Amino acid sequence: MNFSSWNFLRNLRTEKRQFAVIGLGRFGSAVCSTLHSSGYEVLAVDKEEKRITSALSEQIASHALQLDSTETSALREAGILEFDTVIVAVGSFLAESITTTLNLKEGGVANVIAKASSETHAKLLNKVGADMVVFPEQEMGQQLARQLTRPRLLDQFELDAEHSIVEMIVPDEFDGKTIAELELRRRYGLNLLAIKNEGDKMEINPLSNRKLYKGTMIVVVGSNQDINRLVG
Repeated sequence: MNFSSWNFLRNLRTEKRQFAVIGLGRFGSAVCSTLHSSGYEVLAVDKEEKRITSALSEQIASHALQLDSTETSALREAGILEFDTVIVAVGSFLAESITTTLNLKEGGVANVIAKASSETHAKLLNKVGADMVVFPEQEMGQQLARQLTRPRLLDQFELDAEHSIVEMIVPDEFDGKTIAELELRRRYGLNLLAIKNEGDKMEINPLSNRKLYKGTMIVVVGSNQDINRLVG
């Protein structure tokens, strides 16, 4: 995820707690299920009856509708153009994805998040007004590659092309040393933002006399070059 995506998500209004997800493949179904289980009202949409039936039986959404999202009239009649946020999860079907995104933006939907299957697809989605474009398969592949080649690195949030915030495992050589003793900023060019304690509780801006222990997760920010030097 890059900084522009973070800005979009930071400004996303969720007071209405309503989302529509168009396309119930693996990605769309996962988005529906996660939003619904988190207490949000979710409308699941697909043109295939089988997927709608499955969504209802598995209770991954509050409501489910079968319709052709390339038809503006169908979107309007279903009330989807009244939603504040719509996720277009039909990334494998280029024309359907682009047409649906265009229909939603021209229909007045404030926030449209669209799944892309290629860089060309992403450019076209941006051209027709998508507010955020995601590459779930690419992002999962990148994360897996990082975990395989740099097992200390758990997750990475790209601020720009050269800087990131990362979740990483405390190296063995840091075990039992305080933040002050490690001198992360001077020696590695990194700033420690948080430590994850037992029960997944985050300790934000830990004190300099706080000791680190191997196997614990920490969150640091810095240049990718410095991060790679530490986790490589």
